[in-house]
Amino acid sequence: MQSSKEIKIGAILSYVIIVVNMLIGVLYTPILTAKLGQTEYGLYSLVTSVISYLTILDFGFGNAIIIYTTRYRNKNEKDKEQKLHGMFFVIYTFIGVIAGIIGAILWLNVDKLFGNSMSVGELNKAKVLMGVLTFNLVITFPLSIFSSIITSYEKFVYSKVLNLARIILNPIVMLILLNFGFKSIGLAILVTTLNVTTLILNFIYCKTKLKIKLKFGKIDFKLLREIMAYSVWIFLNGIMDKINWSLDQFVLGIYSGSIAVAIYSVASQLNQMYMNFSTAISGVLLPQITKMETNNASNEEFTNIFIKTGRIQYIVMALIISGFILYGKEFVNIMWVGPKYSESYIIACILMIPSTIPLIQNVGLNILQAKNKYKFRVIVLIVFAIVNVCISIFLTKIYGGIGAAWGTAISTILGQVIFMNIFYQKKIGINIIEFWKNVLKMSIPMIFVVALAIILKILIPINSEFILVGQILLYALIYCLVTYKFSINEHEKQLILKPIKKIIRRKQNA
Repeated sequence: MQSSKEIKIGAILSYVIIVVNMLIGVLYTPILTAKLGQTEYGLYSLVTSVISYLTILDFGFGNAIIIYTTRYRNKNEKDKEQKLHGMFFVIYTFIGVIAGIIGAILWLNVDKLFGNSMSVGELNKAKVLMGVLTFNLVITFPLSIFSSIITSYEKFVYSKVLNLARIILNPIVMLILLNFGFKSIGLAILVTTLNVTTLILNFIYCKTKLKIKLKFGKIDFKLLREIMAYSVWIFLNGIMDKINWSLDQFVLGIYSGSIAVAIYSVASQLNQMYMNFSTAISGVLLPQITKMETNNASNEEFTNIFIKTGRIQYIVMALIISGFILYGKEFVNIMWVGPKYSESYIIACILMIPSTIPLIQNVGLNILQAKNKYKFRVIVLIVFAIVNVCISIFLTKIYGGIGAAWGTAISTILGQVIFMNIFYQKKIGINIIEFWKNVLKMSIPMIFVVALAIILKILIPINSEFILVGQILLYALIYCLVTYKFSINEHEKQLILKPIKKIIRRKQNA
């Protein structure tokens, strides 16, 4: 019961975090881009993108820790759990050292990587940023085990509240620093400081509240081989994700310079906000799905959670993607970062539209992890990541950021949409046909709402912030009313009504 409550509150807090992130992005990004300028903003985004590649050194162990800790807790095997945590603390410490060495190599070769498209001043700043963010990563690896432990114990309220506090604190402090003249390097130092503080708080929470103990000794190589057999595919999947979502900025940095990176980074930020909305629910379901697999749940049970979660995600994602297509151009140009970033709207659409399908199906990734069936997905992604690299480099040279985005979009459609849907149906036993029947049935009322919005835009052209906000709010209101009436089922209606009824009862009893 407590676990179920944590999952529900955790999912709600995940959406709160997403909304807060979105609001901060809307309010903070224009100030940040104006204070830093296109060149320095692009520079910071580029270095962050490059360093993010080192996070793949996690080797998928984070999810492995969650799954194996959950299994040991279910069987009340405390000794095995403590040895598992001790082993991974040692392994992560070693990985942190490796990350530091690779970061140092990158630092020494900044001139060779970006010398053709950047000035001497930009290269010097890139080196400082590279050094600070590498240090951040070195510290992160050994302490990140405690975040995985908190997730496996399903303490979502604590982790989400802490994350929310960090998200709110970051822009507030950074605005103060910007007013004192600090720029990209100050931002990197602030991000590092907040991250290290969060990691230390996680450690303290595990030691004091969860009473976590780490047992050190000989590494259990049999267990490690078993975990590696599982996590290697998550590791390779992480590489593919980095290629698909971070490669473009790296390629643009080489061929087009920091301004092109800045424009693409704004689009990438919009895409990341969009992706975050789909992970709010699936992000707290891995322990539960692991329990289902441990208890030999049937294909029908997995299909039910796949469809149930996918429907809820689709309601949210369809509102966002349709709203962005309708109003995104005006939002970017009139309200947000200005006409200099107008191309960001086109790039964002190219990235967001095809990614909608894997996003509403991402609970399937949890199922694959719990069933240890990641292999095929990763093989498919490796093939299409190579396709992405080839197309992106070719099109970037001709069309810049738009060409890079098309490379990612094509590989997403072929790999994560077509091939993965076939795999879910044929190999995992999930009824994908039934899933798409649900989605198509839900979509029909939504199409009429979009048609009404297009007519309204024609009748009342958007030429001011007031008209833009008015039309967005009206569209969202009509969408919600029509969706509630015609698209969602009784279970989904109760998810909306129950919290409202509870609030009303509390007020009546007060």
